[in-house]
Amino acid sequence: MKTKFIKAASARTLRPGTMQRVDLDGSRILIANVDGSYYAVDDTCSHEDASLATGSLKGELVKCPLHGSRFNVRTGEAMEEPAQENLRTYIVRVEGDDILVGLG
Repeated sequence: MKTKFIKAASARTLRPGTMQRVDLDGSRILIANVDGSYYAVDDTCSHEDASLATGSLKGELVKCPLHGSRFNVRTGEAMEEPAQENLRTYIVRVEGDDILVGLG
């Protein structure tokens, strides 16, 4: 199956150390800028139905605002309980000012 890339954000507005939630084809996806590199993971915490975009980003770790679980945005790995299930990751590429996320 071929990966379909969809414009998700603008590199101009997503500065290093920031993140934002986007809705693409019915999926809530979190895009994070870690020192100029962009990563995309599921926005919903795997422990409870909370948006990670309302949490905090420190380095490559995003902290869930509900119970404090931490996830690595590069790998999707659940780093801290209570979450035990990893997040799905997505391929990201940048074309000009466009941040594209691969779905499929």
